[in-house]
Amino acid sequence: MAQGSRQIQSQAQQQIQTLSPQQILVVKLLELPAVELEDRVHAELLENPALEEGKEDSTDEPGENSATETDTESDANEYDSLSDYLNEDDIPDYKLQENNRSKGEQPEEIPFSDATSFYEILREQLRERNLTEHQHELAEYLIGSLDDDGLLRKSLESISDELAIYAGIDATEEELEDVLHIIQDFDPPGLGARNLQECLLIQIQRKEKRGRLDNMLALEFRIIDECYEEFTRKHWDKIIKKLGCKEENFNAAISEITKLNPRPGASLGEAIGRNLQQIVPDFIVDTYDDGSINVSLNNRNVPELRMSRDFTEMVEEHTKNKANQSREAKEAMMFLKQKMDAAQGFIDAVRQRQNTLMTTMQAIIDLQRPFFLEGDESLLRPMILKDVAERTGLDISTISRVSNSKYVQTNFGIYPLKFFFSDGYTTEDGEEMSVREIRKILKECIDNEDKKKPLTDDELADILKEKGYPIARRTVAKYRQQLNIPVARLRK
Repeated sequence: MAQGSRQIQSQAQQQIQTLSPQQILVVKLLELPAVELEDRVHAELLENPALEEGKEDSTDEPGENSATETDTESDANEYDSLSDYLNEDDIPDYKLQENNRSKGEQPEEIPFSDATSFYEILREQLRERNLTEHQHELAEYLIGSLDDDGLLRKSLESISDELAIYAGIDATEEELEDVLHIIQDFDPPGLGARNLQECLLIQIQRKEKRGRLDNMLALEFRIIDECYEEFTRKHWDKIIKKLGCKEENFNAAISEITKLNPRPGASLGEAIGRNLQQIVPDFIVDTYDDGSINVSLNNRNVPELRMSRDFTEMVEEHTKNKANQSREAKEAMMFLKQKMDAAQGFIDAVRQRQNTLMTTMQAIIDLQRPFFLEGDESLLRPMILKDVAERTGLDISTISRVSNSKYVQTNFGIYPLKFFFSDGYTTEDGEEMSVREIRKILKECIDNEDKKKPLTDDELADILKEKGYPIARRTVAKYRQQLNIPVARLRK
């Protein structure tokens, strides 16, 4: 008996958020620091003839044939939206320069040298790989998540959550793992490792890929792979006994292991050296003796923008004679419209970028006011992206984009915006303090310890508890690692 099959049709609702081209432009401009914005504006001026530089003291008067005359002729055809641009002279030109300084005053630009970042080097290597667009997005995010040592301290699970929340990208841990292995194949060896053990193993494996295959290399790998805890405690006899190797071979392997680099990211910056790359601050914050704080955007090299007067006049001419227009004339009109749409969209996007940056920076100043008044790092309060987002009413992802690759010039120096963000911790007395302050106290304890008998993580936890910070031993170990301080045995 033949058994039939049936098809079942079902419907499911799914909400998918898509960004309009204008929103994408706003996001891209928001991520640009001051210097890159200047380049982007000049590139747009070259590409779009409907956009031009405008002077603040422009005295152009509206023409006799104003847009209001053409509005009355509007009859729901494809040119109706053009009337939006015909009265540009009646609207003040949008200015990119800051206008809250006295006449003739120019913000002082402080040259700030910085070592070439390994982030840029990794992105250059990334461009050489043949990846899908999705893999490229994941790789960019993973690279941005590496710490200054070039290691990935975050779990892939937390990165997957961040991608979904902040970037709207769905990525499984398996996908992230695959892309991370690609990054771990970059130079110098060890980049992208999730801990010191993996960092050393990657460097040993890289020697194998370069054609070196010998018993010594296999012994190096076994020491780190099978006896890592004993290795960190320098229990050499236990390792020799566990692996059953000769002492002279073991000593030779240890000598090779000590040549490996535990901080590949930092060493890359040192190898490239200081290149006197000038950092131009995006914000200028002035603090005065009376306690007032003034913030402005540093856009001194970005020109003013406005709609092209020539394009406006051409539109006026076309709209006068649109009744008897040829096909070529209509195509010319649509070309004008597209260019004017793009020009107005770009002006609006830059305006929104400025408003968002100023709103975010003002919120950071309000939340970290004691620091901006005194310049004392210990006065920084715990602050995360969510705190600024709630104060400004902006999305957390927006605050993240503003904080990335942006710098602020203060009376006390130039700082990256990321400098002002840190997690919080509540003491036994209910006082909230930043993790930065706890790490500072931990470092002071280690600096003042007896070097002949250094403090263990358990002893450090007890000392911090006595000072009012009941922190677990594993948390002490995490903060110690963040400070690049070795375990007690290695501090003798």
